[in-house]
Amino acid sequence: MQFAERFELAGIRARHMSIAGGADNYLQAIRAAKRVDVVLVLRKTLPWPLLWALRRAAKRLVFDFDDAIFSNSDGSPSRTRMSRFSAMVACCDQVSAGNAFLLDMAKQFNSQVTLVPTCVDTARYAASSGESQAFFDVVWIGSSSTRKYLEEAVPALQLASRQIPGFRLKIIADFSLDGVGFPVMPVPWRLDTEAMELAASQVGIAPMRDDDWSRGKCALKVLQYMAAGLPVVSSPAGVNAEAVVPGATGFLVRGDAEWSEALVSLAADAAMCRRMGHAGRLRVEKNYSADVVFSRLLGVVLGCAGGKG
Repeated sequence: MQFAERFELAGIRARHMSIAGGADNYLQAIRAAKRVDVVLVLRKTLPWPLLWALRRAAKRLVFDFDDAIFSNSDGSPSRTRMSRFSAMVACCDQVSAGNAFLLDMAKQFNSQVTLVPTCVDTARYAASSGESQAFFDVVWIGSSSTRKYLEEAVPALQLASRQIPGFRLKIIADFSLDGVGFPVMPVPWRLDTEAMELAASQVGIAPMRDDDWSRGKCALKVLQYMAAGLPVVSSPAGVNAEAVVPGATGFLVRGDAEWSEALVSLAADAAMCRRMGHAGRLRVEKNYSADVVFSRLLGVVLGCAGGKG
């Protein structure tokens, strides 16, 4: 939806419809598919009868995905998910994949795959001041679905908190953590305040597991941190390892000791925080901004439509 205005400015009339939620939505979407030049399906795979009906109705069909939807959320293989994924990808005219791992997976079933990474609207994010009067705020943004990654980082954060005066974990999400042994500041997620809350922090963290589900992630939280001018400390998994430039925009770390060491070094050097935050912001503007990424998606849509507006 962040591209709706850009599509209009490019001369493309875009309409968003939900195909989840019941038979009526499916039928409305299939009827609408007959009247447009290109149908772009976002992430949703379909049972074979519905996919057959959509493919028959659509003049051109594009599939866009940015998660490892072919596996279970714990990273284990899923025969059902893979079957639906392969059928969806194989029958499309074009596929848009959010990272190289996903692109390679899709190319097993369709040669017409383009890498279109996750992006952020950098205009929404003000640069962090890098200063805090009372706390050194380490921020994590996410939801309950990825809470497990943050919980696994608690021992490392405990280790860091014992060495950093004013250490506080800011959680921008739909949950909090209790009894962890250091101050926690829960901030309910809101679209209109997330950028401000990030910019009011000192460091962004992104702990992750190294499995197929994580490799399918497209580093949104890391990009948000960098857009807000924060240095990033992250696990070297998935696109996080591509987005973060070690020593320049943050640190890629393994194990509690490395996590703690990175946070302690940032807390002790405000100039390094500012330098890394500035470099991260520039990296996002150049490679992961909405304008840059939209040009790729526009190429996929126009190429599929034969150049039509």
